[in-house]
Amino acid sequence: MQTHSELLAALPSCIDGTSFDQLGTKYQGKVRDVYAQGDRLVLVTSDRVSAFDRVLGLIPYKGQVLTQLSKWWFERTRDLCANHLIESPHPNVMVTHRAEMLPVEVVVRGYITGVTDTSIWTQYANGHRAPYGVSLPEGLRKNDQLPAPIITPTTKAQQGEHDEPITEAEIIESGLISADLWQEIRTKAIAVFQRGQQLAAEGGLILVDTKYEFGMINGELALCDEMHTPDSSRFWLAESYDETRNPTNFSKEFMREWYAAQGYTGDGVPPIMPDDLRARIAQRYIETYEKLTGETFVPSEKSLLQWAEDYR
Repeated sequence: MQTHSELLAALPSCIDGTSFDQLGTKYQGKVRDVYAQGDRLVLVTSDRVSAFDRVLGLIPYKGQVLTQLSKWWFERTRDLCANHLIESPHPNVMVTHRAEMLPVEVVVRGYITGVTDTSIWTQYANGHRAPYGVSLPEGLRKNDQLPAPIITPTTKAQQGEHDEPITEAEIIESGLISADLWQEIRTKAIAVFQRGQQLAAEGGLILVDTKYEFGMINGELALCDEMHTPDSSRFWLAESYDETRNPTNFSKEFMREWYAAQGYTGDGVPPIMPDDLRARIAQRYIETYEKLTGETFVPSEKSLLQWAEDYR
């Protein structure tokens, strides 16, 4: 893994955004630039990092970690659910099928935790025994494993707006997703999450919770976006949880905890992320990759600009 000094030295070369006319019509998301090419999309993952519904900084090599981890997970869950990945011709790039995205994000949780006012733990600690419409037993403590994984879906908000909690009954009653399709989504989401827990445990990590985005490709349900990365999932170091119940975070929750410690939870002007923190977050991202895959992370020597010029 790269040293702290090497990661600090890499900060000036962070990828803030891309502009490649030859890749097609561009759409910009929070952390990736999307280029439309007919029935395909080219997803170029930047080093931008977001939390509290806004972009908060740049983390060296983050884009490569997110893309390569997603590719790794897609390959290991393809027997459980189809996905949109076609190829990854550069460590920052996924070429995918264009999907008809479903209007609900599926959040699967294996533990009761969180630091913000809207977290499932905060709501439970304040007396809500059915946060997000899911009934939970009495007596849970913060960071407890739930009796079984639960799903707490949200709406899929437009850019600049907040995702809002929605119950499974509301999804069906409003006609957002049919009852049969929702049951298929539930079944596959839980199966993929449990596979994720198993593989994370083999790497010394705990998969705490995650967000899945589903879409339809040629009438088949498919996983889209990214999968089981430090941005889309919460991982804990297993040995720290077993010893202290105060687990070490291996996800962007590590960054979110720093902001919360500064008194920032999403409103107003965020404090500037120090370079030292950005390097430490990068180490957590890279170590997550290495623990899960069993491979040493080696940054690409080929620039995105050179790749885009060569791409046809």
